[in-house]
Amino acid sequence: MLKVQVTSPGEIAVVDAERPTPAPGEALVRVRYAGICGSDLQTFTGNQPFASYPRVPGHEWSGEITEVNGDSGDLRAGQLVTGNPYFNCGECYSCRRGLVNCCESNQTMGVHRDGSFQEYITMPVDRLYPADGLDPKHAAMVEPFSIGWHAMNRARVTERDRVLVLGAGAIGMLTMVSALARGAEVHIADIVPERLAIARELGASSAVDLTATTVAELMSEATGGDGFDVVGEATGLPVSFLNAIEAAAFGGRIALIGNGKREVSFNQSMLIRKELDVLGSRNSLDAFAPLIELLQRGEVDISPILTAVVPAFATVDAMRDLLEHAELNVKVLVEF
Repeated sequence: MLKVQVTSPGEIAVVDAERPTPAPGEALVRVRYAGICGSDLQTFTGNQPFASYPRVPGHEWSGEITEVNGDSGDLRAGQLVTGNPYFNCGECYSCRRGLVNCCESNQTMGVHRDGSFQEYITMPVDRLYPADGLDPKHAAMVEPFSIGWHAMNRARVTERDRVLVLGAGAIGMLTMVSALARGAEVHIADIVPERLAIARELGASSAVDLTATTVAELMSEATGGDGFDVVGEATGLPVSFLNAIEAAAFGGRIALIGNGKREVSFNQSMLIRKELDVLGSRNSLDAFAPLIELLQRGEVDISPILTAVVPAFATVDAMRDLLEHAELNVKVLVEF
């Protein structure tokens, strides 16, 4: 079978490999589509601190079950599925409390263990979610959708809220869609016009270019100066964190989604003065099934976020293109 392997930082190739064999309790899955995520690019470039090599990237995927070793439950051969790529230990304090997304020994596909950039993978059956009736491309986007969905769960978004999302990458836009699905009024800000155009297509109340408008001006225009009930920070940049504090209403909530790589200095009294809830949001929890149902009912449309589909043999070129032209791509899928 074909697989994409990062042999060392900066070195990536499409190679032949043996098809894996499912262990008891596992299914063999023929991958249909795998999404390229920022963490995959970090693994490729050597900027992912938890990656070891050689490594097959990929944690966003859809596929068809080929066989199951043992009790298949409701699963069947030929069925379209996606899966939770975050493997928790089941023993740490977080896991014992049911917060498996916060597992202290989490292992993520494509980082700590081989991922979905290959024709066949094996997965524990209890980590698979049937996606009958979905476009396989959309099924491969359930995992990134779950990140934004979990963040808006953490921020307790309702139809009464005015929400600002900072960052219009794939996760930012799926965070926006998650808030829209709850009936909130949602605004989004970025510095890339092409991405903002997609956000408008998805239903943003406004999509603001922060190279031409300040956060203070955005807040004044969108809320009359009241501030946003919820701000989702989806870039990880220090300036974006400070913008989130400025944009939030007194008594508001900030959901931190983007992984920061640099320290940020701020006066903690800003949080106290506004009595802000600042919520970290890691991975997702209990999100796959409700999102699949949401997509099956046709209540949301995530197709505008998909900007390219490339064949497996072109994965290396696609990853290099994403590194050089990130502004032109939001979500790129690899077809296996």
